[in-house]
Amino acid sequence: MGNGVGNSVFNPAPPEVTRLAPSPTGALHLGNARTFLINWLLARRSGWRILLRIEDLDGPRVKKGAAAELIDDLRWLGMDWDEGPIYQSGRRAAYRKAIEQLLASGAAYPCVCTRGEVERIASAPHAEDGAAVYPGTCRGRFASVEAAQALSGRSPVIRFNTAGQRVSFVDGFAGAVAMDVERSLGDFVIAKGDGTPAYQLAVVVDDAEAGVTQVVRGDDLLDSTPRQILLYRTLGLAMKIPAYHHLPLVVGEDGRRLAKRHGDTRLSYYRRHGVSASRVLELLGCWCGITDAIVADPRGSEGDTEISRWIDRFKLTRVSRSQVLFDGSTDAWLVQSTNSQKE
Repeated sequence: MGNGVGNSVFNPAPPEVTRLAPSPTGALHLGNARTFLINWLLARRSGWRILLRIEDLDGPRVKKGAAAELIDDLRWLGMDWDEGPIYQSGRRAAYRKAIEQLLASGAAYPCVCTRGEVERIASAPHAEDGAAVYPGTCRGRFASVEAAQALSGRSPVIRFNTAGQRVSFVDGFAGAVAMDVERSLGDFVIAKGDGTPAYQLAVVVDDAEAGVTQVVRGDDLLDSTPRQILLYRTLGLAMKIPAYHHLPLVVGEDGRRLAKRHGDTRLSYYRRHGVSASRVLELLGCWCGITDAIVADPRGSEGDTEISRWIDRFKLTRVSRSQVLFDGSTDAWLVQSTNSQKE
């Protein structure tokens, strides 16, 4: 008989997994596109699998046809994925199970405070993400969700109890982060009054089930990470907490993240006005640290903007640690090539 070495089976480690997770509450704009492109390049360079997930739980804000447009815009830029699209709206049973688990364990509780009441009683003016810091007024107040509704006449939201909770982690881009969650963020909502799961809960359930190991997103969501880590731990999923990479945002001249107030920066807008994918990618390549600057020539240098050619050139260390500015000159540069062709 042999020593068994020849009979051993080599089990390679499972692949790293990331996700592109657009929300169809609006069209893909240049800031979103930059974040998705960095995520895509990092994944393809590192050999991660890519999952496409459509985060379509915010019913009233979801726009008809927006999901299909988002997918088309990503493909127009040359991005692909290995699995999906998966739609959150079809996964409500999984979220409900997690909510019930948290309620049963006492880690979550029903809250009947209105938004106005929360603003008035908040222990601090606002959390770092702009939400009022809820001090736990309804902790231990009701025996059940049904009791909360019967006694108050309101449909309660479900909040996660952050009492005494502190979280520390090392972000792949932002570095070390430590937070007293109760003091800085407060008890946060994991389900709305109509039962719709909140973002914080849904992404944890989804990422854990899909085996997501790498999360790349804008640093406006940095404060979401301590909340999500607490949910992972409390749901018994601590071994599935992914690595996080939070990137500085593209902002307008007022220093705020890119939005309608800065004009129309949607990819669909530029596509309708004849701007090519190569032209947009040339700008995004500059914003991703692949090229040093956009070319002054209105026609650009569009021959080298297929993103597959950028995979080996991309380095996360070259991505700016400061916010990226979008202003009128940026918009003008994008559309100049189209105007030049018409002349």
